[in-house]
Amino acid sequence: MQTNRSELRKLCMTILYQIEIYNQNHIDYETDKVINEVSEIENEFIKEIVYGVITYKKEIDDIANKYLDGWTIDRLGNTDGAILRMGIFELLYTSTPEVVAINEAVELAKIYSDDKVRKMLNACLDKVYHNK
Repeated sequence: MQTNRSELRKLCMTILYQIEIYNQNHIDYETDKVINEVSEIENEFIKEIVYGVITYKKEIDDIANKYLDGWTIDRLGNTDGAILRMGIFELLYTSTPEVVAINEAVELAKIYSDDKVRKMLNACLDKVYHNK
């Protein structure tokens, strides 16, 4: 089964959302098991994004909080937070072209976030990009 990167990012968002719910409710989990529950395919891109966001979560959240105007990432919904963390991770820690990283995050936000949050995520990612 061939899956494009946009579809893989949706899976990553779902996995990161689920992990955030587990963390908030103090539920033990194994990351690989969560990945396997959500994704039927073994994929290195998914692992890179999920493990990267988990590994750099504090740094990513600090950066997000620096550029979220009047907000903090913990005030965002879990889906919105997952999208923003993925976008920042891709911008700063991968070879994904910056315009692609931002566009992919905004496209997810168009589907899963309201318009106000989408604009906020876009502005934050733009600031990260211009200040990296």
